[in-house]
Amino acid sequence: MLEDITPFIVMEVLEKAQEMERQGINIIHMEVGEPDFDVPYCVSEAVVNAVRNGQTHYTHSLGIPKLREAIATLYYEEFGVSFSPENIVVTSGSSPAILMVLRTLCDVGDEVLVFNPGYACYANFVRAVNAVPVNIDLCPEDGFRIDIEEVKKKITPKTKAIFINSPSNPFGALIEPEVMRQIAELGITVISDEIYHGLVYEGKAHSILEYTDNAFVLNGFSKRFAMTGLRLGYLVAPTKYMRTLQILQQNLFICAPSDAQMGGIAAIEEADEDVARMCAIYDERRKFIVEGLKRLGFKIWTEPVGAFYVFADARMFAADTYKFAFDILENAHVGVTPGIDFGSQGQGFLRFSYANSLENIKEGLARLEKYLKTL
Repeated sequence: MLEDITPFIVMEVLEKAQEMERQGINIIHMEVGEPDFDVPYCVSEAVVNAVRNGQTHYTHSLGIPKLREAIATLYYEEFGVSFSPENIVVTSGSSPAILMVLRTLCDVGDEVLVFNPGYACYANFVRAVNAVPVNIDLCPEDGFRIDIEEVKKKITPKTKAIFINSPSNPFGALIEPEVMRQIAELGITVISDEIYHGLVYEGKAHSILEYTDNAFVLNGFSKRFAMTGLRLGYLVAPTKYMRTLQILQQNLFICAPSDAQMGGIAAIEEADEDVARMCAIYDERRKFIVEGLKRLGFKIWTEPVGAFYVFADARMFAADTYKFAFDILENAHVGVTPGIDFGSQGQGFLRFSYANSLENIKEGLARLEKYLKTL
């Protein structure tokens, strides 16, 4: 199975862009999903104080109790769901959480349902534990909406879980509450990636825990609080799996960074105004880039209402958008992500990230317009 793991193409674009930058070429980055903001001041102060005060030692493997309590309170206040801090594992970003969940649930040959297009790494995490990712294709002409009947067709006796992501990567879309309820009623374990909660501009995000307890929730501080480099995430899990998850955490990762955990407490308790400010800026960028891409001739089947991505149909310009993305990088000096990174149904699309300044987005679109006129 390991030989079937595919490259994370957005990283290949980024690494090529960085190579060009080392040669003195100015690149506009619209490929990576990383906030361009610094961490909130309260977070940086908490991290610095943690280091200065000697809070740099191993913590409890599940995480600092105060942080777990803050996470539980956050979910109660935002979604009205109650769970014990003892059902939380604090992790070094959300990736270790995904790996531990799949290792807990899956044996060799088991199946996990993933949406196509969907976040690039889900299928590779499934392969990494010697399980089998099963694609549920989404159609652009339907706005990439989830058809619950198509989901049901993919369920077999080997199905152990289904991944959902709302707000989503690469679309920036929200799963409708009724669809989330229908997924919860399928009778299979739901792995809900809620990493973009807090970054919603229209509508309201929901947690899978509003609809079922048979779920694992993945979340973290990278997107909402612009804390990518601090590598802090968390997992909410059913009680019956907690001991297994704790043993895996102890052996594989020991604990999340202690100073980052102190920063996480500050983020939840003190950074609401910072998040609101960042959301307002993202929203301005979102509106600008959507209209800009439409003006250039791209088709957007579902407009983003959360996260910081636009998934744009580029089939009017190129059939192979993997090659097209690298051609844009080479000739327009703009980094974009080819849609094939998100599954076979993403071929013909490009993902644009607006986690960059409005000034850079304007420049990137201007370069792209100039490039497109040469085709």
